[in-house]
Amino acid sequence: MSGTSVESRVASTIARRNAEAAGALIGYLPAGFPDLQTSIDAAVAIARNGVDIIELGLPYSDPVMDGAVIQAATQRALSNGFRLRDGFTAVREITAAVDVPVLVMTYWNPVVQYGVERFADDLLAAGGAGLITPDLIPDEGADWLAASERTGLDRVFLAAPSSTEARLRQAVEASRGFVYAVSTMGITGARSDVDSAARSLVARLREAGSTSACVGLGISSAAQVAEVLEYADGAIVGSALVKALADDGVEGVARVAAALADGTAKAK
Repeated sequence: MSGTSVESRVASTIARRNAEAAGALIGYLPAGFPDLQTSIDAAVAIARNGVDIIELGLPYSDPVMDGAVIQAATQRALSNGFRLRDGFTAVREITAAVDVPVLVMTYWNPVVQYGVERFADDLLAAGGAGLITPDLIPDEGADWLAASERTGLDRVFLAAPSSTEARLRQAVEASRGFVYAVSTMGITGARSDVDSAARSLVARLREAGSTSACVGLGISSAAQVAEVLEYADGAIVGSALVKALADDGVEGVARVAAALADGTAKAK
């Protein structure tokens, strides 16, 4: 997707799942919720129950783009003493247990505070695949673009229905792994039907040159996963998994992941 020749494990996983099934299932869980070890166990469990790529959220004190379920989980992780370095521990333990790419989802400020180059090095050393940066746009991301070129880490930028054609092209060109298509305007959270804006957004991303567009925000059932995979390369589920973990623990989140994975079963 970008002009570099670095092989992206995330992109190759998405391509493989589109060749053998309807597409890829990407599952989000916050590190440190309800505690660090349980968050690691939960991530391993969803990988063993049909999630193809893990999006591991780093709890942040000002999660402006997250819905109520995820905000509550990340606030609990922070109140329990979560520190940024715990995120690297989680990535290391998850990737040691399962052969599934782990992308870290983080707001940009914690990366800057930690040091962009140091963050990239520590993420790479932990076995991480790259970053999803919801509040960073490519033309303000020179430091991260440079660090990810040096380390070969993936970089996932967001595209929204409100994005201009120029902004979509920029997201496609700067991203490596996939472009994160935000299906509905506003914050994350499960919704009963996935916004039709997602279809037109993915079509616009294709026109901008995207070969790997994944849709997130609002997916909570296997039927919605299947619906999204009719036109997108991957379906991203967050709130439904976090709620399952909060309500029913690791066994509960494993069950929900397996149910969601049924939505990828139909071959394209």
